[in-house]
Amino acid sequence: MPILVTGATGTIGAQVVQHLVQRGAEVAVLSRSPEKVRFPQGVRVAKGDMLDVDSMQRALEGITTLFLLNTVAPDELTQALITLNLARQAGIERLVYFSVIHSDLYVNVPHFASKYAVERMIAKLAMPATILRPAYFMNNDQAVKDVIVGHGVYPMPIGDVGLAMADMRDIAEIAAIELLRRERSASVLPLDTIDVVGPESLTAATVAEIWSEVLGKRIVPVGSPASFEQSFRSFAPSWMAYDMRTMTERFISDGMKAKDGDRERLVGMLGRPLRSYRAFAREVTSIPASPSLAKAL
Repeated sequence: MPILVTGATGTIGAQVVQHLVQRGAEVAVLSRSPEKVRFPQGVRVAKGDMLDVDSMQRALEGITTLFLLNTVAPDELTQALITLNLARQAGIERLVYFSVIHSDLYVNVPHFASKYAVERMIAKLAMPATILRPAYFMNNDQAVKDVIVGHGVYPMPIGDVGLAMADMRDIAEIAAIELLRRERSASVLPLDTIDVVGPESLTAATVAEIWSEVLGKRIVPVGSPASFEQSFRSFAPSWMAYDMRTMTERFISDGMKAKDGDRERLVGMLGRPLRSYRAFAREVTSIPASPSLAKAL
């Protein structure tokens, strides 16, 4: 029976689909415009919108496992709650929800708070799900590569407490592995939570040091939440820019910390080491920068 992947046209979702196909899974994806999307051969495209109840009911027919990933949006919480309610009604008992690390700590950050509300629904209703909580995507920094290289500054306001940055590719592979674990289990598995982190805790200073080493010139950390919000407003709506500002303020005050055993668990699942920021920086220097930071967030 198929695994339905939402958010499948985004960076994470597309990689999850690819991993599932490579591992022999039957996959369906949700799209508002099926005629405009291209996926690997054999992937079924279901037309639907998480705010359109009728289309979601049709998309969930015959599905045994659901990967719920919805992007940062003003109605993110409504989308997720509707989809999970419809999944319960459809009898789907194998779920993976894509949340964010420290959703219960960053309570004033709109998209964190939305995801935590979804987590509470899953827990209160004892839904058989895995809650994936990824840390900050190190790949976001590809969007500021030209600033780093051209101006000698690291502009992301990530602070001095430290972020356990994770590579999107590791996150997507972990998601696919967990989806398959639930899909192929002989019995319904209990609620679980996985914090998806990287191999080290990084500060603005240590990231600047890594770029200095990779580029062979001095890079200085200069970012602030206010300047980050202002830059974000040049290509995104003000509500999203403010959301991101509040997130970076919590980076600075609280950081994003791995718990004991997190990294060992992830390495065990992947069967290999987690990708490092240094490896990412070396790789990204040969890749054109993304046109906007919004696509990476």
